[in-house]
Amino acid sequence: MPVVVIIGGQWGDEGKGRVVDFHSQYCSVIARYSAGNNAGHTIINEHGKFGLHLVPAGIFRADKACLIGNGVVLDPAKLLEEIAMLTERGVSTARLMISQHAHVIMPWHPIIDRAEERLKGELAIGTTGTGTGPAFHDKVGRVGIRVADLMDREHFEWKLRNTLEYKNRVLTGLYGEEPLEFEPIRRQYLEYGEKMRPYVADTIAYVQDADERGEMILLEGAQGSLLDLDTGTYPYVTSSVPASVAAGGAIGIGLGPTSIQRVVGVYKSYQTRVGNGPMPTEITSGFEMEMLREGLGGAAGTAEYGVTTGRARRVGWFDGVLARYTARLNGVTSVALTRLDSLSALDSIKVCVAYELDGERVHTLPPTLADMSRVTPIFEELPGWNQDVTEARHLGDLPTQARQYVRRIEQILGVPVDMISVGPERHQAIVTRDVFGAVIP
Repeated sequence: MPVVVIIGGQWGDEGKGRVVDFHSQYCSVIARYSAGNNAGHTIINEHGKFGLHLVPAGIFRADKACLIGNGVVLDPAKLLEEIAMLTERGVSTARLMISQHAHVIMPWHPIIDRAEERLKGELAIGTTGTGTGPAFHDKVGRVGIRVADLMDREHFEWKLRNTLEYKNRVLTGLYGEEPLEFEPIRRQYLEYGEKMRPYVADTIAYVQDADERGEMILLEGAQGSLLDLDTGTYPYVTSSVPASVAAGGAIGIGLGPTSIQRVVGVYKSYQTRVGNGPMPTEITSGFEMEMLREGLGGAAGTAEYGVTTGRARRVGWFDGVLARYTARLNGVTSVALTRLDSLSALDSIKVCVAYELDGERVHTLPPTLADMSRVTPIFEELPGWNQDVTEARHLGDLPTQARQYVRRIEQILGVPVDMISVGPERHQAIVTRDVFGAVIP
């Protein structure tokens, strides 16, 4: 059976969590393959409303195996808090597995994260301050501490002692911060390790065996493709390695690339972004900005504030140039279009179909930050529908103008829209095919 990757096609916050939550019913393994607790998913189902940052969104189906892959960096405290929260609310974590190869966020990582942003001044990226970026830096720099290290007391103590000596020199000499003490960290992280031990597994072997058995596997991406380190809007990107694109799914979970047969791209019906960096279709004031940011035109609970940081998201019209770029970049085979209900109160809706740069019409991502900052979006204007769509469950239930909008997105992306979200709850969706391409009546 095919392995499917679900990715975000924009700058993150597209609604991947609810898409994973819905489609996990068709899979036996759901695996998170990248990023850290700097990303988050909001899921609303019969259990209530949840904000997840590390645990895969398939966790709400007790018969599914949920894996945190080797491509993730995890904060043990945050992970254990998340597991405790799920348990307290009646959600089983018995089938959760944590890769022994996943890297760990250590106490110096958030300090460095915030200090780096402070020192950069106008060059600051606008990170979450969770330490995820510095943890990936250490991974690439070959000085990272992994989950497997926490399972071996003597090895961890040796590695911590040597790493901390180096990190304290960096903290005090470069950033002017106070040095960290060895003993509290040693004691705390060994305790984390013991609490995590029941979940730690060889997830690479597990997912490879599942693939060989022909089980349906869903790989859950975090953040969005435009934040990819190699192909995103650099330097305003994430530090995740593997990246926020579908190709990183195989690396981040331990499968060969030929196992991936389908890619679902999740796109919001408009555009949002958290943090700094150019956003050509941004709406900076007025009625449209207020309606989209506060979710006033859609279902309850659709205001645009970050799950991880609570920061207000920047909002704008759907950027067809960037969306087409990421659809091709990821080899997207089907699209989940979210937050269609949020557009319901608008009389007209704009869609960016090209950019103008130095008098030329361009249809792809400009190569430099300077060029990206100078483009002028070229818009098409489509009629709004001024009608509540939150009860729609079939395409025919949507107003004509809403169906026209969806079809225009399909034309721009060159990929069929198989799922349309009309509200945050699990059942508030129009689904014509599942993630494996099977028609849903």
